[in-house]
Parts: sequence; structure tokens; C-alpha cells
Amino acid sequence: MSHIDAKLSELGLKLPDAPAPAANYIPYVVSGKLVFVSGQISIAEDGTLITGKVGADLDTEAGARAAARCALSLLAQAKAACGGDFNRLKRVVKLTGFVNSTPDYAEQPKVVNGASDLLVAVLGEAGRHSRSAVSAGALPLGVAVEIEGIFELE
Repeated sequence: MSHIDAKLSELGLKLPDAPAPAANYIPYVVSGKLVFVSGQISIAEDGTLITGKVGADLDTEAGARAAARCALSLLAQAKAACGGDFNRLKRVVKLTGFVNSTPDYAEQPKVVNGASDLLVAVLGEAGRHSRSAVSAGALPLGVAVEIEGIFELE
């Protein structure tokens, strides 16, 4: 068991299965030492979609929980890219977070903090990353949050 798997267990977190792509793309691309993970949508632990607009249907805290679920899917894809060996994961480089929010909603960074905080809790300093957090008028399947990530391998 890697230290990442142990930390997930300690935090009471379980990685979902690495989600299969829903369209004509692949879930991740490895180029050199970088892994580019396609956008991961907000899916609850029971497999249902976390949908709605933040600022109308969900508050900031619910949006942050949805973003944390995206981060778990990002980690699942990164683990798949590592051939199942989390020891190959060096760090998170960048996240780009999209928040399905109302036009007047302005707390997208607080929503995407749900993903950032989870990654730092699991990976420590290796989880710190650069980031963008932007509003979207709509997201696929009506989900609340979608996040893509770039990871570095050893």
C-alpha cells in the first residue's frame, strides 16, 4: 500500500473506479512525466450525479463537496495512469475547475477549494498546485462541477 492509499484510508476516503469517458476522448494522456487528466464531473459516492447550479440549487459548501468528489475521480485517473502504483505520483501541477453557477455568483474559488483542500489533505505539499476556477453557464449532464488536472510522475 502506498502512502497515498494509506492517507486516503486514514481520512475515510475511498477512490471511485476511474470513470470511463462519456464521449470521444480518453480519460488521460501521459506525455513525458506529465499526466493530463480529462475533466472529471461531480459524482456522489453512490454513483449519482451531483447536479444543479451553485448560487441557486446548491450553496458554496455543497459546491465544494461536489468539487472534492471531482478530486477523488482525478486521483483515480492519476492512479490508473501510474499503472496502479501511486508511488509514481510526484505532485499535482494544475487544476482547472468549472462551476455551473448563476450569472451573479462570484465564489467559484471557494467551490474549487473543495478539490484543492482534498488534494493537499491527501498528498501534503505534493498536492499544492496552480489553479483556475471559472464559472460556466452549464456543464455536461447538468453537473455542478467539472475539474481537469495535470499531474507529474516520478
